Amino acid sequence: MQPSITLRTSSYVRTPIVSRTHRKPYQYISRGFSLKVYAVKPINPVPDVKSTITHLECSLKEGDIYEAGKLHNLSAAGKSLLVRYDYEAAAKSLTRDELSKRAPTLWKWREILPVQELENCVYLGEECTPLLESKTITKELGVDTEGGGLYVKDEGRLPTGSFKARGLVMAVSMAKELGVTRMAMPTNGNAGAALGAYCTSCGIESYAFAPEDTPETNISEMEIQGTKVWRVNGYIDDCGKIVGGGKEQMGWFETSTLKEPYRIEGKKTMGLELAEQFGFENLPDVILYPTGGGTGLIGMWKAFEELELLGLRPKGSKKPRMVAVQAEGCAPIVNAYKANEEFATRVDDAYTRSAMGIRVPAAIGDFLILRAVRESNGYAVTVTDDEIDAAQTEYARKEGVLLCPEGAATFAAYKNGLADGSISKGETAILFNCATGLKYPLPPSNKTIDISKPIDYDAIAKA
Repeated sequence: MQPSITLRTSSYVRTPIVSRTHRKPYQYISRGFSLKVYAVKPINPVPDVKSTITHLECSLKEGDIYEAGKLHNLSAAGKSLLVRYDYEAAAKSLTRDELSKRAPTLWKWREILPVQELENCVYLGEECTPLLESKTITKELGVDTEGGGLYVKDEGRLPTGSFKARGLVMAVSMAKELGVTRMAMPTNGNAGAALGAYCTSCGIESYAFAPEDTPETNISEMEIQGTKVWRVNGYIDDCGKIVGGGKEQMGWFETSTLKEPYRIEGKKTMGLELAEQFGFENLPDVILYPTGGGTGLIGMWKAFEELELLGLRPKGSKKPRMVAVQAEGCAPIVNAYKANEEFATRVDDAYTRSAMGIRVPAAIGDFLILRAVRESNGYAVTVTDDEIDAAQTEYARKEGVLLCPEGAATFAAYKNGLADGSISKGETAILFNCATGLKYPLPPSNKTIDISKPIDYDAIAKA
């Protein structure tokens, strides 16, 4: 199903926070006329309500419960923890009407986010990201005539230019609430940048360790925002070993993907937002997600379940098919999916040319990614580096949007899905552009003009 025209052009997507106001009238009398002037005050981007968090639970061993309000990394089984809430209590205030009145930030879902105290909610402008319709491409592919649609959820509009802001704002806010003073993580670039920004904004010290070929833009971004960052001659999981090995000596809190429980809670807001943008009733048919650590895919699947528990969607409602997209040179999830395995095997000698964010040789949440893919009747698929580069160029030239390489991977996978029948032209599909393409190296532009010579306009016209 496609979102309605009203929803796509609604103030929720396009209107800045300051347009939703509380107004206090002041009356002026001049020359016998009465005039009311309104003082404008923006709605608080973080609602002053309480979280309904109740406990945390091991993602693998059901019933293995952990107390809320305490620092946690992994469960006793060595697996990720999932946050649980009192959904009956949350449902009393998280109604469609109430949500429509709140500022369009990820914090509008506070009842089912873990931070208890308003003062601990770190905020750098995490507003709802837009759905961009791919009008030219759907017309060329014949999708529009079949009743389908293709939309990009553009996460590059978030603070630090990537969807990593969602997870890290929640992890850092919880760290602040629980008294953490130093945080560390391995990163392929964007997560470290988000960690640095949020830590700096609330006075927490941050450390990051990145593979040596991480784009210079990411390294410089971390450094200038106050993060102490090192390049490492290994993969992201090798960087993770440095973080884990230094916990005792350095006294930092390990913030690696899915090794702390709150990044999922931030990332799940992608699914909550998407549902609201589609009017809650009819979600898109297919979501294509660039999958490295897979936090966002896991989080969205959790969000769709929680929406039913809240009564915002009918129980048993149709959910999107979740498609995990990986690069051909680093595809542990695809390999496990094809082999019908519950857990993935690490990929040695992993390689991606440009999509660094999905170069994750081993993901601790592998079984959660595979579970979501299978429960949704989705699939896991690879694309080549050449397909990624071609997709990035095609989308930019036809739609005017510069996808990051990971986002371009989902466009390549969508086109392949149409070609092999995995996706039909009558279906509505969502591509997740997880960061602005401006954070990555771009092809050079080498055309020049020598003003000491006559200008060759014929050559310009042919260029």
